[in-house]
Amino acid sequence: MTISMFQASVPRFINVLGNLSNVLEKAQAFAEAKKLDPHTLPGSRLYSNMFPLSRQVQIACDTAKGLVAHLSGIEAPAFEDTEKTIPELQARIAKTIAFLQTATPAQIDGTEDKAIVTRRGDKETHYKGMQFLLGHAVPNVYFHVTTAYAILRHNGVEIGKRDYLGNP
Repeated sequence: MTISMFQASVPRFINVLGNLSNVLEKAQAFAEAKKLDPHTLPGSRLYSNMFPLSRQVQIACDTAKGLVAHLSGIEAPAFEDTEKTIPELQARIAKTIAFLQTATPAQIDGTEDKAIVTRRGDKETHYKGMQFLLGHAVPNVYFHVTTAYAILRHNGVEIGKRDYLGNP
């Protein structure tokens, strides 16, 4: 049995982002119970030179929607990166999942060799579709979701591995 480009991306990203939303729901309940300022957890970091929780969520979402856009040819929605509270971060995840759900297997499957070019500043990186999916997008999404999870655990939110894994 072959795993398709679609199956290796869209359903997996929807799942992990949904799990992240559920973890954020627990973080919101924790913040309310502890009477934390609504900006405390989203602004939290593991270390001073790392991105805060809010940016971890933004990057995970952007990477997932960027992968779908690059492979399918669908234009990804632009988000402003202004989320400062957990409900705002959950809304971003919901918008990202809604976008991912517009992609079909016919748009993604067969893109293993599609030329993908990404730009960060003046640096261009060239990929083939499969390389972009497995070597960039998948590890990047999981890295930022894992880091978001770690930031919340570091701050005392009572979450565990089952929350991270959810219901695959």
